Amino acid sequence: MMMSTVDSDTRGDEQPTEAEAAAHAASQTPRVSIILPVHNGAAYLEQAVDSVLQQTFADFELICVDDGSTDATPQMLARIAAADGRVRVITNRPNKGLPGALNVGFAAARGMFHTWTSDDNIVRPHMLERLVSTLESNPGAAIAHGNFSVINDEGAVIGFQKMGPASEILFGNRIGAAFLYRAIVTDALEGYDETLFGVEDYDFWLRAARRFQFVTLDEDLYLYRRHAGSLTDRRTRMIHRLVAQIIQRELALLNDPAFCGRVLLEHGLASRVDPRIGMLMKAFLLAPRITLGRLPAIVRHLGGHLVRSFVPSRAATR
Repeated sequence: MMMSTVDSDTRGDEQPTEAEAAAHAASQTPRVSIILPVHNGAAYLEQAVDSVLQQTFADFELICVDDGSTDATPQMLARIAAADGRVRVITNRPNKGLPGALNVGFAAARGMFHTWTSDDNIVRPHMLERLVSTLESNPGAAIAHGNFSVINDEGAVIGFQKMGPASEILFGNRIGAAFLYRAIVTDALEGYDETLFGVEDYDFWLRAARRFQFVTLDEDLYLYRRHAGSLTDRRTRMIHRLVAQIIQRELALLNDPAFCGRVLLEHGLASRVDPRIGMLMKAFLLAPRITLGRLPAIVRHLGGHLVRSFVPSRAATR
């Protein structure tokens, strides 16, 4: 293909057009790869993408994985990608579910650091800057993470989650929603387990904790939205059951009955949708003294489940 040339004295110091600048940015290898999986997420998608594009750390690529959307998502993503060369769009047909979409996105990632966000959440402007700096100043660590706030449908803050320490990850997901990890973590763990839809992130961190060092940044870096359509709210019962499954898998790798009993006790008392009687019984067998010490909490826990199961059944007979 023939290419035209422009004489320097006619072009002068003319700045590149937006399209040329975007094309140049897209041709460079970014330091950070951000995956944004989305399935029919048009309601909050533009806010989520804008929060990424407005990061104070700009050396990133944003890979949006359209996981079989049937709403306005494809058109929105096409418009966004056309306006910013850092944005790429991959389309799944049919949809693969969240962990499958993440794996598709990370398979295309080029950055040395990886992270992902959701179509209904908001990344605070300095999140990447702070997490990249944290990993660069801690060369022995592979994963950095921070705190986050919880927002409602309208974006109002309704809560705050302080994360860490990662050493207590068996007691619950201490990593949270604001994180960055080296590409070697993705490679070593071979991505997210597609059979664990809803707890794929907690499973990922549990497996990572066996091999890699975490560093916790005590700063609020993210806004996590809770609303009726969110995956967490719609899949709560299944999520709780899968958490029980992966926790018992991890404990099978340990040889500390008392510690395992403590972990089972904490998880047994944590669920409002599943009484987890089996976990509580096993906790008693492994750590009877610790379990008996929490007997009032166990009674309240089981009593609450009994009341919640009884009240709907009474209402149904009226």
